[in-house]
Amino acid sequence: MDQYQPDLLYSDGRLPFESYGLSVVANLYNLSAQKHGKRVEAVYTSKLNTDCETGTCVLDLERTIVDRVWQVPWQTDTCVGNWHYLRGVEYKSPKVVIDMLVDIVSRNGNLLLNFPLPNSGELDAEELKILEGITSWMAVNGEGIYATRPWKMFGEGPANPNPAAGRGPGGQPPTAAEQATRSARFGERSRPDLTAQDVRSTTKGDTLYAFVMGWPEKEAVIRPLGARSQPGAGKIRKVDLLGFKGRLEWVQGDDALRIQVPAEKPCDYAATFKIVGA
Repeated sequence: MDQYQPDLLYSDGRLPFESYGLSVVANLYNLSAQKHGKRVEAVYTSKLNTDCETGTCVLDLERTIVDRVWQVPWQTDTCVGNWHYLRGVEYKSPKVVIDMLVDIVSRNGNLLLNFPLPNSGELDAEELKILEGITSWMAVNGEGIYATRPWKMFGEGPANPNPAAGRGPGGQPPTAAEQATRSARFGERSRPDLTAQDVRSTTKGDTLYAFVMGWPEKEAVIRPLGARSQPGAGKIRKVDLLGFKGRLEWVQGDDALRIQVPAEKPCDYAATFKIVGA
């Protein structure tokens, strides 16, 4: 901690060693405050909910996405394949990673993504293709991800994870509080694919970013942004598509915002509409 002053401290389980563990985390935060003008920029994550109830840390849910927008920040940690390098393993596609990223951020979460390394220390050829796909998408759509906050709802559509009570560290049954606040661990394995019928949302100031999770054939339909829809976004003044420089044709009807999409999509995977109210 003293030598490297990390921004992120992660332990694969609960906060260890009782008061000694607490002093380590306190040291992390104090060093960060000294480095950043009394602002704590460092984060410690724990996989036990009770460690995080008093603001000591951020809850990390391994390979899991929660069922709704959480009021407090949380994190998913996952891997493109196995946690350790294994030849012949089936990797997640760039689309699967992007779908997870947008879904997680729309629910006030953070994605910690692992790329396992062979003994050469370099990503293999397939991992490089996955990384390039993610990087290319982020170059166009990162504005809707970085420094954003969740909207009134994470979005809408047919695909949504089905949460259930997980098990606590060491295989112990969770407490009642944990059952009420966390999803099943490793729930990503049963995730349905996201399509153009699935929409996810983030905000930054007065701007709303609506991610349509597949490329629509003719128009994007965003039902929560209708003039009379709930929870309601108010009157819309401007709609842009990140990565597209032309002007869009759109109509805010009572039941939905309908946007005519251009002939060519600006990126692979999810398309991001930047929406500004009156």
